[in-house]
Formats: sequence, structure tokens, C-alpha cells
Amino acid sequence: MTVPTRDAAAALDAADPLRRFRDAFALREGLLYLDGNSLGALPRATAARIADTVTREWGEGLITSWVDADWVGAPRRIGDKIARLLGATPGEVIVADSTSVNLFKALTAALSLRPGRSVILSERGNFPTDLYMMQGIAAFSGGRIRVEAVDADAVLDRLGDDVAVLLLTQVHYKSGRMRDMAAVTRRAHERGVLTVWDLSHSAGAVPVDLNGAGADFAVGCGYKFLNGGPGAPAFVYVAARHQGAAVPVLSGWFGHAAPFAFEDDYRPAAGIERFLCGTPPVLGLAALECGVDLMAQADMGEVRAKSVALGELFVQAMDARCAGMGFTLVSPRDARSRGSHVSYAHAHGYEIMQAAKARGLIGDFRAPDILRFGLTPLYLRHVDMLDAVEVIRDICVTRAWDRPEYRERAAVT
Repeated sequence: MTVPTRDAAAALDAADPLRRFRDAFALREGLLYLDGNSLGALPRATAARIADTVTREWGEGLITSWVDADWVGAPRRIGDKIARLLGATPGEVIVADSTSVNLFKALTAALSLRPGRSVILSERGNFPTDLYMMQGIAAFSGGRIRVEAVDADAVLDRLGDDVAVLLLTQVHYKSGRMRDMAAVTRRAHERGVLTVWDLSHSAGAVPVDLNGAGADFAVGCGYKFLNGGPGAPAFVYVAARHQGAAVPVLSGWFGHAAPFAFEDDYRPAAGIERFLCGTPPVLGLAALECGVDLMAQADMGEVRAKSVALGELFVQAMDARCAGMGFTLVSPRDARSRGSHVSYAHAHGYEIMQAAKARGLIGDFRAPDILRFGLTPLYLRHVDMLDAVEVIRDICVTRAWDRPEYRERAAVT
């Protein structure tokens, strides 16, 4: 297999329609940052926006900024912007809380629409918080709700009259495998099952068409491809057709029909606002809006095309330069079935990743043996793929990974 030369890769970068976005991010010279699928890079506009929110809106405006700076409207305003990235309409997405909390809201709301059914279904190996939230709901139900997780390829065969909700991740967090949302949702609906899609590795990374697929509910985080910063607020999507009947269990005051009426009894808001809970995190929302606004300037068709090109180049280079070094591609080789990261298994995956970080190549590790490399088209270049593979090759050729300090597991991998 012939891998493009670095000059050829540089020519691709020169012709890249997304190349202007790289300068919009604060990336230090020489860094190969292939972990934007875990934490997106810092948009240059974010620091000034946060400073203005703190010093002017909070420092000078104080509590009047809830109205004057539209803090109160931020969850819906930013949600409507995210909706455009997800194939949803205004009023179907709202920003609130974390992905885990929004999963709880979406699952319980879906269960409320299927009172005669008792099973929440997912796949083994789904992202842990998805499975944990399912298990927590089942435990709290006192046995009324059951959780089943089956092999990934057996999910559709398990759909039955007892299944209320199917929870799946569109792009799998380890392998990068991408499911056909429309086909899966159609099969679920044929059996009367509602769908909850986790879009944490989809939003801002691959084209998403929630309404076109007929999806019921979806959630996702703001700190990966949306570049909203560490711990950024998450989002929840509820199809307009469900909003009048679906009531989440977490009935917080901002989800009330009239929060500032201070009534004793809960009345859910009429639309997507009922999926709010507590007071909106204003500083986090300000940072997230910068990332979303930047993402909204990009054409998702161009984003996807570049993501595929970067992934193909990375895989080709790994095949050519790291063959026989113990790496096994665990992501789909067919780019049509792969999201925007590429993963490899290796017996010394953790140590290799630590050695790579020491050399300025940042990816991440997922137990037990997965090295994961994120492909973020707004700021990565084709030459970065070749350079990253050369770092990996040299680490393996020289056994630079074989050091005691690289075997010590950090709290975050």
C-alpha cells in the first residue's frame, strides 16, 4: 500500500476548505492533539467571552443579567443552535446538566410513554454511564423495570413486546463503530419500542438527522467535538411529538411551567423547557456557546469528508509503518461505518500512549488495551496523521514505552 508523502499531505492541507478554522483554536506549536473526541481544544474566542461574562455581566450587571444578558434564555438559545447540527428543529433541544443526568431524564420520560412495558435494552460494552443510569433506574423501580444488555449484533433481534426503550450510542466510544440511526429506529418502532440515542461522539463530528431518522430522544455532551470546555453542559433532544406527554422524573424548578410563580406543586413546562432541572450554569453555557457558534460556521458535509480522509490516511500509515508491531485495528476498516476516531488494541497500549504524550502526541487509552485517536477536522491536518504515526512507530522500534513510569496508571486515562 502506498502512503502519501508528507508533501502530498501538505498539498491536501493547502486545498482544505476547513483550513481557516485551525487558527480559531489555541493549540501550541508542535502539539499533535488527537484527543478532541474526549476534550475539544480551546476556541480562542472563549477566554474573552468568559471574561466578559464574569466581569461585565456578573460583576457589573449582577442579578439583572439573568434578563439583560439573557442568562435565563441560554439553555434554549444554545439548544436551538445545537439542533441545527443534529437535524432537529428549534424547540427540540435544550442544554442542561450532564449527559448522565440527561440520560436519566430521557429514559424515565420514555418509560412514562410505555407504562405497560418493563425492559430497557442496550448493548454490552456501551459507555458505562449509559449502562449505569439504566441500572440505577431499575434498582429504584423496585423490580418493575429490568435492564438487559446483549451483544451488539443481537440488539435488534431482542426487540420485543416487553421492551420499552432502546438505548444505543450512535458512534461507539471505543471502536468508533457507527450505527445506522434511521434503520435501527425504524426496527424499534416496528416493535413499539422508543429510542434514546447517545450522540456524545456524533454531535459536531458526523452528520446527524434526528428528525429524518424518526428518533424519539437523544442526549450528548458539550465538551468533545462541540469544544465547550471541560465539564461543559450537555444537551437533550425530545421529538416535538413527545413533548406534551413525556414527563421526566427529575421535576426541577426550571422545568416548571412558571418557575418564578414559586408554586408548591409541580406543573411541567409546555415544551422542551420541562427537561430543564436546576439553575442553568451560566459560565459553562457561555463557554459552550463559543464552541457551538464556531462549529455552526462549518459545513457538516465538509467536516465528514475531511474526517473520513484523515481516518483513511491514519489507517493507511499505520498499516504501512507499524505492521508487525502488535497493533490490531478495532475500528471498522470501512469508513462508512466509522465515526471520527480510530482505535487500536495493543498489549502495551497504556504504556505506548504515555510515551506518545511525552513526545507531544496526545490521544487516550481505554481499558483494557485500546489506544484511541480522535479526528477533529476543524483543527487537525493531513500531515498530523503522518507525523503521529511516525511518533508511534519510533516509540515501538526503540521500545521507548518500556519504562516504569509509563506503567503507573493515572487517575484519568
